[in-house]
Amino acid sequence: MFEPILANYTRDGDDWKVEVTGGDEVLTATAPGLIAARDQADQLAERIAPGDQPRTVVHTLDGDALGFTTAYLTARLATPPPGPPPATDEATTA
Repeated sequence: MFEPILANYTRDGDDWKVEVTGGDEVLTATAPGLIAARDQADQLAERIAPGDQPRTVVHTLDGDALGFTTAYLTARLATPPPGPPPATDEATTA
């Protein structure tokens, strides 16, 4: 019987912890943001099921797949905080 791999994400202070489970194998990693944690989950899933294509991974945030999708899309689509304006070269603007 086919069994999907489960990737569950939880906050760990300022970081994210991801636990990837497939069959009897459980691997964990910590990353500085949700996007980086998602990348870690892909790498761990590859270690659990090397070469399996297609590979089904269910991503959850504290057990909630919709919660993960919402948080991940928010992180992906968020605009970076405003920084200082780019420096201009006075020689090219004159």
